Amino acid sequence: MTKRLPMTQARDELTSLPEQLAEEPGTVVVTRRGEPVLAILSWEFYDSLVETLEILADEELMAALRKSLEEAERGETIPLEQIEAELDL
Repeated sequence: MTKRLPMTQARDELTSLPEQLAEEPGTVVVTRRGEPVLAILSWEFYDSLVETLEILADEELMAALRKSLEEAERGETIPLEQIEAELDL
């Protein structure tokens, strides 16, 4: 959900926004004179965005991810049973 609210209405609804975002996750765009000036989102969504950006900024991690995806596409995978046996699970 993306909800647009003018600044005055956002101020009036601020205390109820956490519950609204919990019910229907998304972003609230706060506008001033019709132009977006703020984005309000749940902490969970914000935290996931920050984590994603950190992963994308890690060159070594992204190189390993790309390599893993290429290996998976070629069918170079390890059966779950083998991993469980190696880890004594």
